[in-house]
Amino acid sequence: MPEAIFAAGCFWGVEDMFRQHPGVTNVEVGYTGGSGENPTYEEVCGGTTGHAEAVRIEFDETRTTYSALLETFFRIHDPRQVNRQGPDIGTQYRSAIFTCSDDQRQAAHSAKDAVNEMLESSETVATEILPASSFWRGEEYHQQYFAKHRRGH
Repeated sequence: MPEAIFAAGCFWGVEDMFRQHPGVTNVEVGYTGGSGENPTYEEVCGGTTGHAEAVRIEFDETRTTYSALLETFFRIHDPRQVNRQGPDIGTQYRSAIFTCSDDQRQAAHSAKDAVNEMLESSETVATEILPASSFWRGEEYHQQYFAKHRRGH
């Protein structure tokens, strides 16, 4: 199965939104884009590793496309914000697309350019586009966080 890796702020909400995307078969939260192996949540939040909170998505290409995932990515967060999303501040909350192939890199740049064209002239998309590196699965208590905590409500 192909995969996509996105960082768009706190990974709980990002994971939840992508779980609802048709054609997505699996989503897990974790850390990528930094240095060191197997970082913990505390290390990432401490800003010492350079990792971003991210989601790794597996998807069925017969039911969705990478371009459709990019549309969702840009819709569910504010890509103009640098190292933050809403009240969450720090490099771990940056907007980034970690591409797994040259085709993904090209599609990501095209999508970013399209979003930039829709913005006011004084605004710009801050989303980084980087080659995928090691993805470290987050702690179990972060996986499907919203689904686990909505029960009984």
